[in-house]
Amino acid sequence: MTSALVWFRRDLRCHDHAALHHALRTADQVHCAFVFDTDILDALPSRCDRRVDFIHASLQELDSALNHLSRAADGTGSGMLVRHGRAIDHIVQLALSLGVSQVCANRDYEPDAIARDRAVAEQLAAHGIGWIDFKDQVVLEQNEVLTQAGTAFSVFTPYRSAWLKRLDAFQLQPYPIAKYAARLALKPAREALIPLAALGFTPSNLADLPMPTGMQGGRQLLADFAQRIDGYREARDFPARKGVSYLSVHLRFGTVSVRELAALAEQHKNAGHGGEGAATWLSELVWRDFYQMILWHHPHVVTQAFKPAYDHIAWDDAPELWAAWCQAHTGYPLVDAALRQLHQTGYMHNRLRMVVASFLTKDLGIDWRRGERHFAQHLNDYDLAANNGGWQWAASTGCDAQPWFRIFNPTTQSQKFDPQGRFIRRYVPELAGLPDKYLHAPTSASAAVLAQAGVRIGVDYPAPVVDHAQARQRTLMRFGFAAAEAKAQAQTGQIPASSPTAKKSNNSLFNS
Repeated sequence: MTSALVWFRRDLRCHDHAALHHALRTADQVHCAFVFDTDILDALPSRCDRRVDFIHASLQELDSALNHLSRAADGTGSGMLVRHGRAIDHIVQLALSLGVSQVCANRDYEPDAIARDRAVAEQLAAHGIGWIDFKDQVVLEQNEVLTQAGTAFSVFTPYRSAWLKRLDAFQLQPYPIAKYAARLALKPAREALIPLAALGFTPSNLADLPMPTGMQGGRQLLADFAQRIDGYREARDFPARKGVSYLSVHLRFGTVSVRELAALAEQHKNAGHGGEGAATWLSELVWRDFYQMILWHHPHVVTQAFKPAYDHIAWDDAPELWAAWCQAHTGYPLVDAALRQLHQTGYMHNRLRMVVASFLTKDLGIDWRRGERHFAQHLNDYDLAANNGGWQWAASTGCDAQPWFRIFNPTTQSQKFDPQGRFIRRYVPELAGLPDKYLHAPTSASAAVLAQAGVRIGVDYPAPVVDHAQARQRTLMRFGFAAAEAKAQAQTGQIPASSPTAKKSNNSLFNS
């Protein structure tokens, strides 16, 4: 009798699961395991983390679902073998103790995960145990979409065109699980899900948020969005409207299948009515594949600019401005509302992610890497590839990025995408009494209007920490100097254009 171990990571579901499908088809008995990896958990800055809560709740459902799938006549069933410690150690130990011939997992594209999986594969091989991984968290991966020259794309639009041409019904076929469920191994009676407290974590406010967990939560949100997808293109940029899918955290932890989502988009796109919304949403899924491809081909982007010339940028060392941004006290209501949404819920609307990132890098002149780390700490749906790609896009240092001379105006963005101030009033209630006309820039209101609304600038709400027009001019100089310096150094041979030279400067020009 052959047996296999399926290692679950960011794929917490028991339907349309590539590794589980393969293991069930090729082995007589299949065990399922998850490891609360201390190499990851110990690096978290807080012992109260919504993402750990989400994983824990999703594992409870997954364990129950596996048991239901495999329930035998005598009432016994399968489930998850859950461990807490270093994944590298526990997976090898489990494989040996269970006597499996192979370990199956779905592929990860992050540099640390690649190194971890390589180490696991080498240790397994030393014991004569096979390792095999599968494409599952993206639709098209690695080298599946290349330029005509056989190289990786660095511009999104031609990548999307090639991606759409490469897409076919086979890519969207689900992997059947249920018909092979009899091969799931019985779960030992002594096995139980590790309590959250035993992991060293305390409950977060997840239960108070409109963010259902697990496969059932993913299905609930997907069914709701399927009724709204045709209007996605028009509604997606307005944070006070229910315009987006809210599925990002489920994609991050794999409680939904990306193939299922792409298939839904294709179905609506080709239905002949309202197809623009579905086509736009499908493009967002393509962006997700694009950034995973970029990370896999160019792992240096984790710490460096995708475009080496922009590692010459002299970012400001501005502790007061950094603190104002982190504390949502910038004096720009939409920016502050977005950051408060992030801190209170672990979610930030996509339009606001662009506005907030642009404000940090272009208005405050602070290194994008600091903002990227802040998002990594707080976002429920934090994904290295997408987060890094989005920040480098906003900072104009990445592939196919926002041109550095196009700089978001936080006030006009607020007026355009939250015109009645519904989103601002929700997260910045101290400004709720202001008329819509002044809500986006409170300092433009007269003393009488401010008094009537009960707002004292500098007391109830801060004055803007920078003047946007002045900050814009400084950003144009900053990027212009960096580009010229990189070009000159490359021409003289002092520093190759591909060599990063990170530098810092003070914030004196903001005080002039």
